[in-house]
Amino acid sequence: MKRFGLIVVMMAIAAPAFAAAANDVIANAARENGAIQTASGMVYKSIKDGSGPSPKASSVVGVDYRGTLPNGREFDSSYNSKMVTKFPLSSVIPCWTEGLQMMKVGGKAKLVCPPELAYGSRGAGQAIPPNATLIFEVELLSIE
Repeated sequence: MKRFGLIVVMMAIAAPAFAAAANDVIANAARENGAIQTASGMVYKSIKDGSGPSPKASSVVGVDYRGTLPNGREFDSSYNSKMVTKFPLSSVIPCWTEGLQMMKVGGKAKLVCPPELAYGSRGAGQAIPPNATLIFEVELLSIE
C-alpha cells in the first residue's frame, strides 16, 4: 500500500512537468514554417498537398501513417503492412478526425496532437504513456 501511495505522489509531482513538455512540443511545432495551429490546439502542417477531395468526419479513409512520441520513439506505423489501413474517421482520436479533414487525397501532413486530442490521461497500453503529445505523419490515400 505504501508503494501505491508513493506512485500516486510521484505522478502528481510529475504531471505539471509532462504538461509543460507537451506545451513546448506544441508551441515549437506551431512555429514551423507553414504550420497551422487550430482552435482545438492541434498543429497541422502540409508536407505534400493533395489534389483530390477532402474527407468528412463520417468518411472511411485509407491512409499510411507513422506515429512517434516527441522523443522520436515510434509507437506505430502502417508502412510495414502491404495493405492500406482503412478506418472510419468517427472512430479515431479527435486529432485525426480534425486533421484528416484538412487534407486532400494524395496529400501528406504532419499532425501534432496534444494529449487531450489523443489518449489523454489514460494513455494507450505500453506504447503511449498518459498525457503524451503525439506526432503523426499521415498520407491520405483514399476516401470511401
